[in-house]
Amino acid sequence: MQELQFYLKGYFDEISSQDLEKLESFFFPEKIKKGEFLVKVGKLCSRLSFIRKGYIRVYAEVDGKEVTQWIGGPGSFITEMGSLIFDKPSRFHIQALDELELFSLDAKDYANLSSHISSWSTLERLFIAKCFIAMEDRIFTHLSMTAEERYKFYFEHNKELFNLIPLQYLASLLGMTPETLSRLRRKLILA
Repeated sequence: MQELQFYLKGYFDEISSQDLEKLESFFFPEKIKKGEFLVKVGKLCSRLSFIRKGYIRVYAEVDGKEVTQWIGGPGSFITEMGSLIFDKPSRFHIQALDELELFSLDAKDYANLSSHISSWSTLERLFIAKCFIAMEDRIFTHLSMTAEERYKFYFEHNKELFNLIPLQYLASLLGMTPETLSRLRRKLILA
């Protein structure tokens, strides 16, 4: 669990050592098999998880087509925030792309952290702000860059995914068809 402490400290850099130990104590190790779902559309998300090993995909079906919203890997937190916090049915599927090793926090424990960690309201606000900023950055990238620029940017920051994740998922994440992604890859390899 030292690994979990390291990542929690990174996300919650203002946390005291004592509160860090308390927070860590609520997480439990969990393994998810390839293809299994952490949550499906319409179901309640029952946990906030930290990915220790493996990759997940967050997606929804739109007009019979799967649209990838996010791909997460080691060092990332994963949940369906609206479901976890507001107890609403999930809008997305969250599926293991390979064997996952997680540290998970049950939704009930998440809801009660403020009664165990006095600084939790501040820590949670900063955590959600970091998540929101990452989402804003992704939206801006999609709106301001061409397909080729998005591909180059994503490849530069996530090279490992291009050998691990099916290309149709990456294409969807980048807002393009698999054919467009293949054309871009060929063009950039030949350049």
